[in-house]
Amino acid sequence: MRVTLASLGGGREETMTAECAAALRDAGCILGAKRLLDGLPQGCTENRIAAVKPQELLEGILRQNCACVVAYSGDAGFHSGARGLLPLLAERDIPARVLPGVSSVQLLSARLGLPWQDWALISAHGQDCDPVAAVSTGRPAFFLTGGTLGPGELCERLARAGLGGLSVTVGENLAGPEERITTGRAAELAGRVFPSLSVMLAEAVPLGERRCPGLPDGSFIRGQVPMTKQEVRAAALAKLGVRPGDTLWDVGAGTGSVSVELALAAPQGRVFAVECQPEACALIRENREKFSAWNLQLVEGRAPQALEDLPAPDAVFIGGTKGGMEEIAAAALGKNPAARLCVSAIAVETLSAAVAALTGRGLEVQVTQIAVSRTKPAGGLHLLMANNPTFLITGNCHG
Repeated sequence: MRVTLASLGGGREETMTAECAAALRDAGCILGAKRLLDGLPQGCTENRIAAVKPQELLEGILRQNCACVVAYSGDAGFHSGARGLLPLLAERDIPARVLPGVSSVQLLSARLGLPWQDWALISAHGQDCDPVAAVSTGRPAFFLTGGTLGPGELCERLARAGLGGLSVTVGENLAGPEERITTGRAAELAGRVFPSLSVMLAEAVPLGERRCPGLPDGSFIRGQVPMTKQEVRAAALAKLGVRPGDTLWDVGAGTGSVSVELALAAPQGRVFAVECQPEACALIRENREKFSAWNLQLVEGRAPQALEDLPAPDAVFIGGTKGGMEEIAAAALGKNPAARLCVSAIAVETLSAAVAALTGRGLEVQVTQIAVSRTKPAGGLHLLMANNPTFLITGNCHG
């Protein structure tokens, strides 16, 4: 027995290769999704098994004693179930071959007259994905959609992140008789219902400045809200060990300077800036837009109450607590006991509270003092002027 995994392109004979069409005609049994079986070319066997899941397909194949063809839409190598079936066949030493086909990304590219080699290819078909991170790679993002996450839901997420003006194109039922192409802004298409056989292309977001941590203080819009200084920000990110896909909290975010640095350091992650002062919240929005830090989400409210609905963090920066240090640490570690915590303090009372809160949660605590002096012109001379010493208190799980 040999099994052929055939890619049917758009699901019609006109969009499949001659090799796939020949394999279908020669098959003793054809397996696949019902809609594909219903649209097979004339002359194909009536021995057909409607199945989609790899284990169900395998069981159907094992009941046959003939050449079997498993039909996939698009291309079997592009986010298809072939990935799950091939290892099952290999475990049983069943020979298999894969026949490529025209994928939905190729179809949309052809319809728009645009090359697709630079697109970021994302699957939102039956699984969750982060469209904000996808469009923030500097490349247009192509989304396979389906299940609960369609183009309308993806556009809603983009609009909520402040990207409602982003240009998007939705391709419905590509290569089918009901094919339709719709182009608009994310805010215009947010919430709209599209067929399950839809794909979406979103333009790339212009990237802000990308560099090592420690942006100049003057780069930020500040107002009268206190701001964590450049040298402290750089040290805090090093202490937190930020990784590209991390989920991060900045509690007591102030102007959002640390939040922006976190967002730029974790372009595939998410940053939640928690702040209760209206003036500071306005500055966070402005700085998010200035630096194109679209993976930064403002959470208006006071901690720890504002932390209840946030996802579990990988790392947390605590810049302000208003007396809630113990509760904030408990909220973060309650969601992820392995979260990395860093507290910034300029008052010895805050230092003591942070050490007590972190040691009380069983963390290994390290205290680092940062004393920064900067030159200031005085006539023909330059004098060193000291900033307030800052303590960084970090807590990590034992081991």
